[in-house]
Amino acid sequence: MERVARWRTWTAGLSPYVLDSSLALVSAGIAVWAVYNDDTRWPTWVYLLAVATAVPLPWRRRAPLTVLALYSAAEITLSVLAHSANAQVPLAGVLGLYTVAERCSDRARWSVLAVTVVGNVVGTHSPNGALFSVLTSAGSFVFGALVRTQRQLVRVEAERAREAGVRAASEAARAVAEERSRIAREMHDILAHAVSLMVIQAEAGPLVVRDNPDRAIRAFDTIADSGRDAMVQLRRVLGVLKDPEAGRELAPQPRLAELADVVERVRRSGLGVELELADGLGALPADVEAAAFRIVQEALTNTVKHSGADRAAIRVRRSGEVLEVVVSDNGRGVPLTADRTVAGWSGGRGLVGIRERAAACGGRAEAGSGPEGRGFLVSARLPLGPAGVVERVGG
Repeated sequence: MERVARWRTWTAGLSPYVLDSSLALVSAGIAVWAVYNDDTRWPTWVYLLAVATAVPLPWRRRAPLTVLALYSAAEITLSVLAHSANAQVPLAGVLGLYTVAERCSDRARWSVLAVTVVGNVVGTHSPNGALFSVLTSAGSFVFGALVRTQRQLVRVEAERAREAGVRAASEAARAVAEERSRIAREMHDILAHAVSLMVIQAEAGPLVVRDNPDRAIRAFDTIADSGRDAMVQLRRVLGVLKDPEAGRELAPQPRLAELADVVERVRRSGLGVELELADGLGALPADVEAAAFRIVQEALTNTVKHSGADRAAIRVRRSGEVLEVVVSDNGRGVPLTADRTVAGWSGGRGLVGIRERAAACGGRAEAGSGPEGRGFLVSARLPLGPAGVVERVGG
């Protein structure tokens, strides 16, 4: 096998004309040797005619039908004028028929085979000779057809491999884009929430430090708590980036039970928040619970930063196999324009992230003005999946 592999490697590096010219020389040598070893002493023109059968071979790949026709003309002339001087196995004829079977169209291939078989039967002087010629021609044709089929299969497999590579590259690029989007959402939610609270408390601290020292202390405590929480969650995200194998352990998977801590920190910023976390939520899929937590967190962040509200309400409850999340406030809201109420999204990254989180769970989210245009409302419906297949988190 190693020798065959080396031979294929060596022949692959040769020019087709070099290889076919070498085959032509070998074929001419065989034809001349047959004339020389015949009992009859033939004149020079018979030797030249024998050489002529091999002369077209260097062009067999480019024009197989023409090469076979030229060979046949020289071979038929030699057979008629000096039949006994023919080689027992004409290499040029074998190569010509093999090339036609490998490279030509089906119509041309089968036509050539039919003509060749008839010529072998009619042109030989004995039944044994006819049978040998037919077998030689048929064998050459079958071998060429097999090589043709094999090369077609190789081309098909190569095309499939190329398409598979393109699909794999596309899927890999999509996976990278999805992962980048997921990381961007995590970083945005973590930092936007923490930094917003820290900025608000930092701005309020100097105003009350003299008149209300206790409130100033609470403001600085809130800044410290928000910073510590952000650091913990950022370490988790960065840990996943450094060590993908640790993803399940380090990936931030907040639970709805932790919303109370978030609400408490937001209350310290001066925003009154009511949290209604319905009893009997049961076991929730980890991705749904994390999405619901982040949606509430981002909605509160937007309320603190943009709404000018002093009250907000959070409601999380289960309706059949759907988790419903609603966050509303009594702030300025948004104008009742088609762009804002129909689409339901501003250009902000946070609201886009809310929609993406809901869609990633197979659900949907909406955002816009509250009832009668008062305040702002974010709502999401997150499917929980068939009963019995949810992943249990916590206990």
